[in-house]
Amino acid sequence: MIKKIKNFLGLDIKEDKYALVDDPFFGKVAKAKAPDKWVRSTCGYCGVGCGLYIGVKEGDPVYVKGDPDHPVNRGTLCPKGLSEHEMVRAPTRLPGAMIKRNGAFNQVSWDEAFQTVSDKFKQIQAEHGKKSVAVISTGQLLTEEFYTLGKFVQMGLETNNYDGNTTLCMASAVMGYKQSFGSDGPPGCYEDFSHAEVIMLIGANIADNHPILKLHIARNQKVRGKKPTIIVVDPRHSKTANMADIYLPVKPRTDLALINGLCYIIHEQGWMDEKFINERTAGYREFIKEIQKYPPQETAHITGIDVKTLYEVARLYAGANAAMSAWTMGVNQSAQGTDTVSAIVNLALMTGNLGKPGGSPMSITGQCNAMGTRESGFTSSIPGYRDFKNPSDRAEYARIVGVPEELVPSQRGYAYPQIIEGIEKGEIKALWVVATNPLVSYPDQPRLRKALAKLDLLVVQDSFMSDTAELADVLFGAATWSEKTGTYTNSERRCNLARKSVPNYKDSKSDFHIVLEFSKYFEGKHELLFKGWKEPEDAFEEWKRVSKGRLCDYSGMNYDKIEKLGGIQWPCNDEYPEGTPRLYTPDMPTRNTEGRPKFVFTDWEPLPEDVCEAFPLILNTGRTVEQFHTRTKTGTIKILDDLAPEAWVELNPADAKKLQVQSGDRIAISSPRGRVENVIVRVTEVVREGTIFVPFHFNTQLVNTLTQSLFDPKSFEPNYKQTAVQLHSEKVPEGILLRQKKSAGALTFDRSAVTKKETNITNQAVGN
Repeated sequence: MIKKIKNFLGLDIKEDKYALVDDPFFGKVAKAKAPDKWVRSTCGYCGVGCGLYIGVKEGDPVYVKGDPDHPVNRGTLCPKGLSEHEMVRAPTRLPGAMIKRNGAFNQVSWDEAFQTVSDKFKQIQAEHGKKSVAVISTGQLLTEEFYTLGKFVQMGLETNNYDGNTTLCMASAVMGYKQSFGSDGPPGCYEDFSHAEVIMLIGANIADNHPILKLHIARNQKVRGKKPTIIVVDPRHSKTANMADIYLPVKPRTDLALINGLCYIIHEQGWMDEKFINERTAGYREFIKEIQKYPPQETAHITGIDVKTLYEVARLYAGANAAMSAWTMGVNQSAQGTDTVSAIVNLALMTGNLGKPGGSPMSITGQCNAMGTRESGFTSSIPGYRDFKNPSDRAEYARIVGVPEELVPSQRGYAYPQIIEGIEKGEIKALWVVATNPLVSYPDQPRLRKALAKLDLLVVQDSFMSDTAELADVLFGAATWSEKTGTYTNSERRCNLARKSVPNYKDSKSDFHIVLEFSKYFEGKHELLFKGWKEPEDAFEEWKRVSKGRLCDYSGMNYDKIEKLGGIQWPCNDEYPEGTPRLYTPDMPTRNTEGRPKFVFTDWEPLPEDVCEAFPLILNTGRTVEQFHTRTKTGTIKILDDLAPEAWVELNPADAKKLQVQSGDRIAISSPRGRVENVIVRVTEVVREGTIFVPFHFNTQLVNTLTQSLFDPKSFEPNYKQTAVQLHSEKVPEGILLRQKKSAGALTFDRSAVTKKETNITNQAVGN
């Protein structure tokens, strides 16, 4: 009645709902959720590593505000960061430990869950060997948790069949850096965006995927007094391409040929930095001999970029006092991703763009702590970038942590795709999946699901009921961001502190405490590996000792110092007490045998699965700014879900005309592996004719049903970006092919060229 009277009198009946109050920290905030306190922390989404404050009211997170003093984001946040608090108490959260009985999950005590899983692991390993248990981890844990998990898996469970889902996004950058520098580790920093005269973004849609980095580019004019020249290399005219002074719409996966061709022109014209090459690099003569295969006319033919533009781009890049190249998944997620990364490094070396402000080849990381697992996680190397195969590295690690040397693995086990193949072959009987969702993120979903059905035991450790969690036999319900303390390391090697600000959800435990307590169910392992450990800081202190003297040196850090400085970039030690913005400056040698960065040449190869009559278009997949990965977090947040509730297909107007569809229509997409129905159409010139784009986040239109089991042979990263597909609509059932009748051959595809590459990958050499 009161509401009706207020409405009749013209009063604002929602005044209380939208009322503001003065907050002493951030000014005006909503009265209904004015925080009791603010906790300084770090965003838990992408690898940019933004600082923020979490507003807490009555034990729940109710606000997120950007940290104005943090050097990464200076108070700004993207839509995901601003709404991050809304996923912490989501209805999809797991309440604790759960066991599936008669097809339904029942919450149980942690003791029952740990006892059940440990008994089954022991039984399986007794019957089939230690390596019959495998673990797939994530890029979302804290460094302390990565270190603890990796240590337990490798030396507690004694299986080296252990990898992370970072193999699906960053492994090619890792292996490319190793080829060129002898070690992983991005050489540059975000500050370089503000100092570079030329910025080349290759397969990097930062406007959608890392929008805060645009602010660093925007600062360039303030720092230098004039705008930089921005070059964007991408088959798709993304939002980032709208920033470009020069846009290079290369044909799909021809970036390696493009970089090789630019290097040819720079050498041909004498635009290289000979002093830098002679004094600071190795392998240049051999490289120049090989690069002669890429004259401008040939490069133009391969890439679709005209000769005049190739010369202009080469001139601008080589002529700049400082030029920066940055890339993300458009480079990494390719069957030639590793070698494309090394090609980008080659371009930097030819022009002297290494170890100086504004001059660097820089990978932009996908997940909040992909760097943390690369350094400490015990997946592709012994922590601290040590080599499994190096006896002195193994002995050194064993001595530091006090374990028998024979317990330290002498070789890397199976990488992520090899683990899936090992399940197919019956070698792996149990799988422990930690904070990742392969039933959306992994390629060739039909093949994956057949493999997982063969397992004797699937354990999923996650904060949310994901697609993969629904398939599990046992669930370890984990705490999430804001419920635990530890560190993340971002794309520029900056170690940031994330603070616990609210109690754990129900009976969930942090990933650190799950591993710590689970280890007690394996005789002698807890005492050997984690004696005296109680909190994540205990793991951090050991990690500091393990990393000391290594390239990724954390020995000069502590939690208070990290928080005070707004993060610290490794190496941080007595020589660099406040961290190091750039690697491989003149006084910092590389970690390869020459002590110098090395030119690495590789030939470009055509697409293994190219278009054909039955599948005449190329599918490209990627992300959108509103969603993150497989939506286990962002799918629960109303404002983000309203903005992007389902997948769509971007279709060029010429192809839309052939298919007789327009924006808003729905079509199906098929490949040799499967079919995805009911995808809404967006007709746009963002994509070139003969190509389409679909975001991969959505399980409702599961685009990874279509993608292929083709992997980079060095990094094992999937080739997500180039899949041959067909489109289908009710108006033109044949698809976009203008054929008069259906034929048996219309749905066939000669896979003989790719089948060998798609299978039996376990026999390939694994780089360390």
